[in-house]
Formats: sequence, structure tokens, C-alpha cells
Amino acid sequence: MNRKSARTWRSAWAAAGCALLLAAAHASEPAAAAGPSGMSETVVDVPKSAGIFTIKLETTIYKPAGDGPFPLIVLNHGKARGKASFQARARYSEQAAALVARGYVVVIPMRQGFSRSGGAYIGSGCNVEANGIVQAEDVVATLDYMTQQPYVDRDRIVVMGQSHGGLTTLAFGTMAYPGVRGLVNFAGGLRNDTCVDWEGNLVRAFETYGRQARYPSLWFYGDNDSYWPRPMPEDMFAAYSRAGGKARLVDFGKFKNDSHGMFASHAGLAIWLPQVDAFLRELGLPAGPVSPVQTATGSGAEASGADDPKADTNKDPE
Repeated sequence: MNRKSARTWRSAWAAAGCALLLAAAHASEPAAAAGPSGMSETVVDVPKSAGIFTIKLETTIYKPAGDGPFPLIVLNHGKARGKASFQARARYSEQAAALVARGYVVVIPMRQGFSRSGGAYIGSGCNVEANGIVQAEDVVATLDYMTQQPYVDRDRIVVMGQSHGGLTTLAFGTMAYPGVRGLVNFAGGLRNDTCVDWEGNLVRAFETYGRQARYPSLWFYGDNDSYWPRPMPEDMFAAYSRAGGKARLVDFGKFKNDSHGMFASHAGLAIWLPQVDAFLRELGLPAGPVSPVQTATGSGAEASGADDPKADTNKDPE
């Protein structure tokens, strides 16, 4: 399915589900919350056009001290088990703190249908390619909002994502957006065991994204990932690269009991931060901490379930 078809499919869904969109949409004032020392945490509602309606995406913003303008990182969350609307707001506090310490604003949008965001989650059945494209539309809406903020440098943007958010990130990579320099994919994909040849569906989606890829990307996959057993990561990377996508794969081997959760783990910082720093330097962006890294205890996506190693299994038929 191409992007035009995906947009048509989503528009039909939006029209059919207008009552749900109206009921789920909400409008709240930006809410300041206590974040790790040295950075502010704010929750805002980012507007997204959904046909004739506008829905709100519950979005967390972490910002360094000062007026900026600062380079921007969009961080896309994974998909927890069960209904998307039951999923708690992803925070990734410790991971965001490390990026804020490097001088970046970090924004984490809850995509349509997740947590308190409006609308319904659109799964696209067994069409993984379409799923990613629909999710990526929420990244565009987030960037449209964030690039209007005076503290954001709209010419220096990186998009990252974990698991389902990694798929979203690579799907977004097929779209031209001013100021975006590169992509980072942490164990990206979407697993639906109810679909025939779900592995092939995923590999073919990555191939399509690679054929239309517009930005360089950095990928992280481990050897004991409960979602993507070897050789799936190599197959996805090869399909993306053969199709024309510019990417570098970091195979970091085994990680604890399940490498799928590396990004959200404290121990994972030592694995991905040096590689991301090197990638940022290649992109001509700030790298290495410019302020002390302060972290929060007991918060972050681990508490929300968004980084549960089983968090991206889609068990419900779509």
C-alpha cells in the first residue's frame, strides 16, 4: 500500500469513527510537572487534523534550561499489550535526560488512540507498511507544532523510536520534512502472530520504506530479542539497505533476558549513547553532554509498560 492509499484508508476510518473522535478528543492547558533536575517536563495537547475534525495528541516535552533555540529530538513510543487507550503516557525520563544534557529538546507524542490522545488506534490489519505510515502522520503533526515553538531550532531535527515507535520512525523517513537530519531505530517493528507470514510482511514493509528513504539512519538490534529472533533483524536491515535506504546496524549482542528492552533500561545507556553521539556528529549536530546528566527514579516508560519486552505484541485480530 502506498502513502496515498494509506491516507485514503485512514480518511475512511476517520469519517466512520467521527463520533469516537469527538468523544475521545480533549483540550487541556499545558501542564507543568516535575522532571529530572536540570530539565523541565511539560505535557501539552498537540492538534492533529483528522478529516473535518481536530484531535489532540497527549505529548510530553522535555527542555533544557534557557531560551534556546535548541535542536529537537522526537522520540516515538512502543505499543503495550492490550488496548492502546489503556497505555500510560510514555516518559522515558532517564533516556530523555541524557539527550537533554546534550542540549536537545525531547518531545514524546502519544499517537492517535494511545493513552489520553484522541481518536482510535488504526492497526491496518496485517498491512504493516500502512500501519507505519498512519502512525508517522502523528510525527508530522508533532513536528508542525514543535517547529512553531521559539525555543526549537527547526533546522536541526532527529527522529527516534523504540519498537513500534521504531517502525513509525522508519515510515516517517519516507516523508520529506524540512530540518530533519536523521533517524534512530531501536528494535523497530510490529509483530502480529494472527497474520499469515507476519515476518515476511514486516520485512517487505522495511523494503518499501528503504526504497523511499530520505534520511540516514542508525539501527539497534540485539541477539536475544523476543520479538525479532535472528536472522530477522539482519533480514529487515538487508531489505531496507538493498532497496536504497542508507543505514548502519549496531548488533549489540545479548542484553539481559531480552534485548528488546535495551533502550528503556538504565544499563542500555552505555550501549546506545556512544553510538548515537557518533551518529549525531556525522549529521553535524551536537553530541556529548553539555550539562550534568540527572535522572529520575521510578518514572519513565518502564512504569507505563511501554517498554515491557512483550509490549508490542498485537494479539487482537484487526
